[in-house]
Amino acid sequence: MAITMTDAAAERVRDFLQKRGRGIGLRLGVRTSGCSGMAYVLEFVDDVEDTDLVFEDHGVKVIVDQKSMVYIDGTELDFAKDGLNEGFKFNNPNVKDECGCGESFNV
Repeated sequence: MAITMTDAAAERVRDFLQKRGRGIGLRLGVRTSGCSGMAYVLEFVDDVEDTDLVFEDHGVKVIVDQKSMVYIDGTELDFAKDGLNEGFKFNNPNVKDECGCGESFNV
């Protein structure tokens, strides 16, 4: 499978990278955290490691380490605004349960 992005997410990442002035894409990963076990991690990427997986969608590169890929394969990254709140959303087909606050998940 792969990691994909909506138009809104790609546009937001391009805006962030442009304002930052450098970077080749966005790293999507997971870490152990929260009440359900795993949390998403997003960070800008300046260099790709040899073992990284690189996906490109809507002209934006998404870089994923191999360990994280097990948990997020097939995920679509979205960006949404709801009133004064805005943020990235993760449409992950592997999620079996999420915590009530939406900050963590398990597969």
